[in-house]
Amino acid sequence: MKITMLGTGNALVSECYNTCFILSGNGQNFLVDTGGGNGILHQLNHAGFSLCDIHDVFISHTHIDHILGAIWLIRISAQRMNKGLFPGDVNIYGHDEVIAMLDELARRLLLPYQYGFIGGRIHLHTVSAGVTREIIGHEVRFWDINSPRTKQFGFTMDCRLAFCGDEPCKSECECHVSGCEWMIHEAFCLHSEAERFSPYEKNHSTVKDACMTAQRLGVKNLILCHTEDSDLPHRKERYTAEGRLYYSGNIFVPDDLETITL
Repeated sequence: MKITMLGTGNALVSECYNTCFILSGNGQNFLVDTGGGNGILHQLNHAGFSLCDIHDVFISHTHIDHILGAIWLIRISAQRMNKGLFPGDVNIYGHDEVIAMLDELARRLLLPYQYGFIGGRIHLHTVSAGVTREIIGHEVRFWDINSPRTKQFGFTMDCRLAFCGDEPCKSECECHVSGCEWMIHEAFCLHSEAERFSPYEKNHSTVKDACMTAQRLGVKNLILCHTEDSDLPHRKERYTAEGRLYYSGNIFVPDDLETITL
């Protein structure tokens, strides 16, 4: 399996795309979050994916930097379906608030014929915490990250990879992550720059926080994303250097469009 990071930035970035990624395996692709606009189409194209390659999507929560790109995916997929140019169906997973918002946005913003594909070939699936679904041939278990801000789900795939959403992994959620080979965790900024970027006011982590969590939970490989974008040319080396002070496993600080083999 491999992961392609379509975007690695937080909600306010302008030099990279909002964090979202594709998990690929068994000849299939699973898109996780979609960013804040039609930039998702650019990122897919430049990562070498056709929209027709995407049949399974998960939206973690309703913040605009995670959900709005899905409207563009629905729109373009529906247009291609209408012309007979999109094989198969699209399945979009999310908790009840995500699915309700997607349906409402699509109803208000799309043309009637585009919205008409929802429920036919574009399926909006409400998932509850603890529910397991088979996606791209792997077992995906969804869980509530217990956000104090907005209802948000993460997931664990095959008890091997854990996606913690865009907030710190809470103690009550560590059971979903402990012992996993891979963890995808947000790191808003360097701990040394916390005063500058104020991550805690936004309920986010620093690199130090994320690495200490991974070390405590015995995670072997840590992917850091959902970052600020003030120094992208040096982000990888700077984040890795701080992370190594607190974590003995493998640290990945990917750039947009970078692929990591899991």
